[in-house]
Amino acid sequence: MRYSLPALALLSVLSGCASHASRDPGGTWINQQAIDDAVKSGNLRKALLADGPNLEWKIDSKTNEATFSNGFELGEGTLAPGAGNGQWQVDIYGSGKETLTLKDGELIQAANDGGPEQTFSRASPPPDANAPPGAAFEYQLYSAFMGGPWKIVDGQGTGTTVTFQPDGRVEGLPGLDRYALCLGGDCAAMSGENDSLWLERDKLGNAYIFRRDGARLEILEAVNSAGADEMPNLQPGARRWLLEH
Repeated sequence: MRYSLPALALLSVLSGCASHASRDPGGTWINQQAIDDAVKSGNLRKALLADGPNLEWKIDSKTNEATFSNGFELGEGTLAPGAGNGQWQVDIYGSGKETLTLKDGELIQAANDGGPEQTFSRASPPPDANAPPGAAFEYQLYSAFMGGPWKIVDGQGTGTTVTFQPDGRVEGLPGLDRYALCLGGDCAAMSGENDSLWLERDKLGNAYIFRRDGARLEILEAVNSAGADEMPNLQPGARRWLLEH
């Protein structure tokens, strides 16, 4: 079960002229629109479906290699200048091409048979050079969607302050020290339209369904309604915690 984001590595050929420095796509680019829509609506799954499929591009202008992430898998390829001004072609290993264009400080991925046009913003602050793929998007999502102090108003530990750190640590939830939001893959297939997250301590944990409504965060048991020989189908069960900002 995957609950963390993979990332991207993308590379470009530079002209070597200082006046063209702004046309260098090197760096990490994240799907800020998906984050903004998730925060605004409170529904992470719908935001990722509406603004996806890709969540992050990472570009290395020195090696001309590229990686993109959609939340549960990586695609890798090589970068070359495209036909238009500020345009690049990414030859994805074994699965066609992607067209990227720098426009007004944003990276635009052209629409194709695999999905609609997408817009990416430079990650700020830039992630560490050794950060794993997808880490920049995940960090910004966790900061915006889960950030700030929460107080347990119902459930074990009532009255305790809970903090979800952007690096995946959680403080204040009884018996737990890590969390991860479901961004795609098996966890999304199993939870369907429901938002889900993973909570654990010492690498042992369980999936939960959650509902975000403004300043309220409800965490519920995930009940498997599927048969023993079927793919798990996680549905919301009894409430474990109700948290409020």
